[in-house]
Amino acid sequence: MKKMLRGVFGLLCLLTIFPLGAAELAKVTIPDRITLDGSDNALVLNGAGIRYKFIFKIYIGALYLPEKTSASEEIINSTGPKRILMHFLYDKVEKQDLDKAWREGFLANQDEQAMAQLDQRINRFSALFTDAVRGDEIWLDNIPDAGTRVYINGELKDTIPGSDFYPALLSIWIGSDPVTTALKRAMLGQE
Repeated sequence: MKKMLRGVFGLLCLLTIFPLGAAELAKVTIPDRITLDGSDNALVLNGAGIRYKFIFKIYIGALYLPEKTSASEEIINSTGPKRILMHFLYDKVEKQDLDKAWREGFLANQDEQAMAQLDQRINRFSALFTDAVRGDEIWLDNIPDAGTRVYINGELKDTIPGSDFYPALLSIWIGSDPVTTALKRAMLGQE
């Protein structure tokens, strides 16, 4: 009986530390629910995975949506609130590497005309970032009628205008030519 009670107590302790549905990747707990901007925009964790470069863990990528779905086109085209969370695992990712990765991600998933329309905003977006170090978090929020809010370590850096920017940004992870197929599948909750 004592063993059973200890087991139940241990489980209850774990549940208070890691809420049901929370994911743990690379010893980092990813919340199962978040709220955007202290508003009523409650989002659920759709999926999360690790971005690898060769054998190195670069960051955790997580996608939050109003409700879970694995349909990438539906997610990209939806206009509701969303969040992409990036939690860095690698010791240091230099700004120039981040800038290059952003540019390559947009180019891989946008045609020439879309890139021409996005170019100035991509430059404005890239300018927000410095070197990323282990433990840094970037939140990329789609706020309907406001734009793409960029937070670095919980601090609002800027809001990139335009309803076309966030779908293009989201395509980097879940578009037709994602940063990695494994991360796309993980963020879509398919793994």
